[in-house]
Amino acid sequence: MPHCIIEYSEEVTQTVDIKALMSCVFLAATQSALFSTGDIKVRAIPYNDFYAETENETNNKQLFIHVCCKILSGRHLEQRQKLSELVLSHLNTFAIKSVSISVEIVDMERESYNKRVS
Repeated sequence: MPHCIIEYSEEVTQTVDIKALMSCVFLAATQSALFSTGDIKVRAIPYNDFYAETENETNNKQLFIHVCCKILSGRHLEQRQKLSELVLSHLNTFAIKSVSISVEIVDMERESYNKRVS
């Protein structure tokens, strides 16, 4: 735990190496001191088709990077905020122009979470 899922507009790959982005999110999760490194998982999903209103009428594709960190419930608000801020801070180091970057921390109910590793 956590499962860090990076969703991004495909066009972002023209200026950013996605593997570097994944490493960045992994580092932020590690620096939060909430998880052991062996428990952190990072995945990335590109989106070709999406729509977002922009001020530029000729381009309705607002580039985006959205990170959702799914963590087991039980951590207090300050810990979740710290994780969110660390991830965003690390993503901002890429200094990508004209992109919306967001981070979301989602609690997974500990009592109903199941896992099997084979």
